Amino acid sequence: MDSNLDEVQVEQPDSGVQTKTSKSKFRKKPAKFAGPKTAPGLKFSFLGGVGEIGKNMMAVEYGNDMIIIDAGLTFPSDDMPGIDLIIPDSNYLLQNKDKIKGMIITHGHEDHIGAVPYVLQNVNVPIYATRLTCALIENKLKEHKKIKAKLVSVKPKTVIKLGVFSIEFVKVTHSIGGAVGFAITTPAGVYFHTGDFKVDYTPIDGEGMDLARLSEISKKGVLLLTADSTNAERPGFSISEAKVGKTIDAIFSQNKQKRIIVATFASNIYRVQQLLNIAEKYGRKIAFSGRSMINVCETASKLGDLKFNRENVVDITRVDKYPDNEICILSTGTQGEARSALTRMAEGDFNKIEIGENDLIILSSSTIPGNEKAINNVINLLYKKGAEVIYESLAEVHTSGHAYQEELKTLHALLKPKFFMPVHGEYRHLKAHANLAEAMGMPKQNILLPDLGDQITITKNTMQKTGVVPCGSLLIDGVGVSEVGSSILRDRMQLSEEGVCVVVITISMLTGALTSKPDIISRGFIYKSDSEFDVMEEAKNVVINTISQTDFKSHDWSEIKTNIKKNLTGFFARQIKCRPMVIPIILETK
Repeated sequence: MDSNLDEVQVEQPDSGVQTKTSKSKFRKKPAKFAGPKTAPGLKFSFLGGVGEIGKNMMAVEYGNDMIIIDAGLTFPSDDMPGIDLIIPDSNYLLQNKDKIKGMIITHGHEDHIGAVPYVLQNVNVPIYATRLTCALIENKLKEHKKIKAKLVSVKPKTVIKLGVFSIEFVKVTHSIGGAVGFAITTPAGVYFHTGDFKVDYTPIDGEGMDLARLSEISKKGVLLLTADSTNAERPGFSISEAKVGKTIDAIFSQNKQKRIIVATFASNIYRVQQLLNIAEKYGRKIAFSGRSMINVCETASKLGDLKFNRENVVDITRVDKYPDNEICILSTGTQGEARSALTRMAEGDFNKIEIGENDLIILSSSTIPGNEKAINNVINLLYKKGAEVIYESLAEVHTSGHAYQEELKTLHALLKPKFFMPVHGEYRHLKAHANLAEAMGMPKQNILLPDLGDQITITKNTMQKTGVVPCGSLLIDGVGVSEVGSSILRDRMQLSEEGVCVVVITISMLTGALTSKPDIISRGFIYKSDSEFDVMEEAKNVVINTISQTDFKSHDWSEIKTNIKKNLTGFFARQIKCRPMVIPIILETK
């Protein structure tokens, strides 16, 4: 991999000098939507991250220049057996490969960088991001050895030029270091994209969101804002990360004799930093558990974003050498993932750790929708082993990295955008954010809720949907990208829910007649019972009758196979209320 992690500083942002158009004029009249003969403008193509959580990616273009913002993934739901990851369809980028000047990344979470290696396979362009984000991307690219990538590290307040786009990196607060938003100056006007953010006035690293710079940018007049909508339904302010630290500190103080295991998101560097500080404060050695926890902490430590005494760290295999009150284990598995460290501990399948009555487990995380059942199962298993479990609904041991309503109002009040498109969230989140913007005085016709595949064109006075681009989801199943995922998933679901029936038939290639009785092999749908033999014998008769009633066509068994599938499926549905996958295999004899 050819990577460049040297920090680049191209030019410094200006001080936000007032343009001829005053702020009052910029917001004075609602914009009118243009007709079909609109002049070329700033185009946005949404390839992910709208109407859904995760898989964030969009393309921004003007004329013959295009940039990509983020390339993230999402994780499969329970109805996607065998699928490891889901990434955006990047065919539109491939179609416009020659126009793309680069990719800019807001931060290092998987839903923003997870698809980078797959996108680079088709569109290999320079990537610009902050130092920690570049390092996390570099780690991912090590697993894709054939990909050569140019990674350019930039600092907040840096401005880079990509074609007609002048991009300023603006510091925002999130649950991972190095998070930025983008102030992008284009021929049509200034466009601001927040990325994931919250407004935390007591950040752990002491570097809060650059609200002063947002105010300066607004003086130039912001044509468009696209902003994080994940928590747009939640009133008030999010809890500060520092407050979470105080809660966890109190838990450590009240449980000095217990062994403490904390499960949190590995990428939440600020949370991990607080946990390391608290453990050292109470004289506890730290043991890291889980590959992602070890990798992210090692990377952040090398960059200086995570600071701790390495002499205070012990290998997970040696924790049994220390008294319970001298150990704190930092683990992955906050979402009840099947093979994660915490799940294996709960199931008694983790040979390094055995959970007992003197263990206190803190789930310092929120529940990602869809994972409730898995997480509850882990909690119940931990309780059964005698452990005490503390989670978000019992104490303030977690805070979101996404802005609540009052923080979103602060953003809108500072930037005063002319147009607004909510992003990063399900449709209900986008709608809630749109309602908030309208309540703050933005004309309704200046707000547009984008959908996947939408291409939105914006000029200085207009905003409208002008087309549809290829979009969707590509499925990663461990061996590569599947572009026929829907049919594969249907087959897998049928196999998992209904079972499979393999019918082996020997037919004369001369006459088309059976030369022996059919053999039927069933898996996953016939249960051991007195009637099993009768059902299978009847099924064989169905196959025999089907063949006898089908016109023979020399060496063309497709009609016979189709009829066997149809008749056997109907037979099993009537007899045992089940529709297994039927696979006919025909052997030819002379």
